[in-house]
Amino acid sequence: MRIPPRIVRIGALGALASTLFIGGPAVVASASATPGTTATHSVAPAHVASAVSAKELGAQEVGDICYSKLPDEAHTTLKLIDKGGPFPYPKDGTVFSNREGELPAQGGDYYHEYTVETPGSPDRGARRIVTGEAKQEDYYTADHYSSFDKVKFDC
Repeated sequence: MRIPPRIVRIGALGALASTLFIGGPAVVASASATPGTTATHSVAPAHVASAVSAKELGAQEVGDICYSKLPDEAHTTLKLIDKGGPFPYPKDGTVFSNREGELPAQGGDYYHEYTVETPGSPDRGARRIVTGEAKQEDYYTADHYSSFDKVKFDC
């Protein structure tokens, strides 16, 4: 049984991520001070350090879509994800590597993909939900990863 990727991993990386998400500077201790003292250096989070937008780097803008505007089959898929399955297709829950670069850049196995059934399609079709590790970080694509909309649950 797969554990849904919505469960955030906790540890050193989680602490670093929370520092970056909060937006404050991280303080790094250094042994380069005079003997018997410790120097600290303030390091700005990566998202503050650069004024270059994702669009300028070639990444597409991710839009938004209200949960209520999703097709019924997407609602079914999101409910299955929340329950942890069972999923109808063997590829459901596998790592989505974001090769197209349409989603915000993340490392490793941050994203996972799930099929949104397409009525009348003889195969999995083109529709997917891609989840990130953060709570309610769900993206919908109707065009097989060419574009994504982040699902908004509060509208």
